[in-house]
Amino acid sequence: MLDLDFVRAQFPALDTPWALMDNAGGSAPCRQVIDRVRAHLERVPFQLGASYPLSMEASEAVQAGRIAAATLVGAAPDEIVLGASATVLIQQLAGVLRRSWKEGDEVIVTNLDHEANVGPWRKLEETGITVREWCIREGDLSLHLEDLEPLLNERTRLVAYTHCSNVVGSIVDAAAIAARVHSAGALTCVDGVALAPHRRVDVKSLGVDFYLASLYKIYGPHLGLMYGRRDLLLESRSPNHFFVSEDSLPWKYEPGNVCYELAASLVGIIDYAKDVQSHHCGSSTPDLDGFFARIGEHEEGLVTPLLSFLDQHPLTRVLGEKSPDRCRRVPTVSFLVEGRNSSEVPPLLDQKQLAVRFGHFYAYRLIRTLILLDSGGVIRVSLAHYNSPEEVRRLIEALDEIL
Repeated sequence: MLDLDFVRAQFPALDTPWALMDNAGGSAPCRQVIDRVRAHLERVPFQLGASYPLSMEASEAVQAGRIAAATLVGAAPDEIVLGASATVLIQQLAGVLRRSWKEGDEVIVTNLDHEANVGPWRKLEETGITVREWCIREGDLSLHLEDLEPLLNERTRLVAYTHCSNVVGSIVDAAAIAARVHSAGALTCVDGVALAPHRRVDVKSLGVDFYLASLYKIYGPHLGLMYGRRDLLLESRSPNHFFVSEDSLPWKYEPGNVCYELAASLVGIIDYAKDVQSHHCGSSTPDLDGFFARIGEHEEGLVTPLLSFLDQHPLTRVLGEKSPDRCRRVPTVSFLVEGRNSSEVPPLLDQKQLAVRFGHFYAYRLIRTLILLDSGGVIRVSLAHYNSPEEVRRLIEALDEIL
């Protein structure tokens, strides 16, 4: 069981009468992260790399943040590239990889992904790269590995796909896909933004080549994270200044450097996970597996009554996975209301201080495939482990009333 009073006390933004259910767009930051941002700005707001002690302390703080980010996804620190967002990082990656590809080489994208992992690859068509689309099956709105088969060939250089849909919340078997793609001699770029706040990520176990996460959706500051296999980062040409050496990892991928105070605050995410586990288990050793298992169990309990209500209501239709099983989905739920534009519902919930959202959520191609653009897209409820059963009950009661 999760001690929700303890958990919610770690998030100052939750001190509000609003139930925050738009977490897939960005979570509340935990107190441990906020404190480290403040501490860095107050104590060592200095340029890195100098010989004086305060600069050295600032450098150590930023490196500690990178180590924390690496710990979060099971990578080595020099395999972690930090940037403004996952979108920016993938745009940069696409440009870098294109330098080693030839005209006529191919990339595969999906129509399930957030545009961040589609648009940069599709833009390469302007440079002579062929882009193929791996489509969902509209029955279950999921990707099937056998549908990838006819798209793979000797010219395939990379397959870009999501680890979890940011719209329907379904979890994709990223490891199985990576294994198949590698057997075809291609690379993988996996968008893990929608999964990483909810489940333990281990990029080495997944066997992926590039993996993206948004740290501001994992209770941290507004930074994006990209994992890249060390050999691939070394092989690729630097997008940085000409005098930054090709073996300078990961800095050759960070032109202009990172935001120091935000990078330094990433230790706070690990501190938060450690504090949760210490509170529940009495151990001071960081245990990310235990932390994510604990919050996954709580999230499954949160989403179960919501899915049940929406599945049984005569006017609502859940998109995609209807099971609350934490192995199959995260607590991000999208639905439609018969006879209503999706834009009509969230304002009614605003009146009851229930923060949800409507739209395409940058999965524009998915919503277009489902012919929902002209009807406001979908209504999305995206829960996090700090949400309470009482908040979900309030939402269900409100929906029952307004529908």
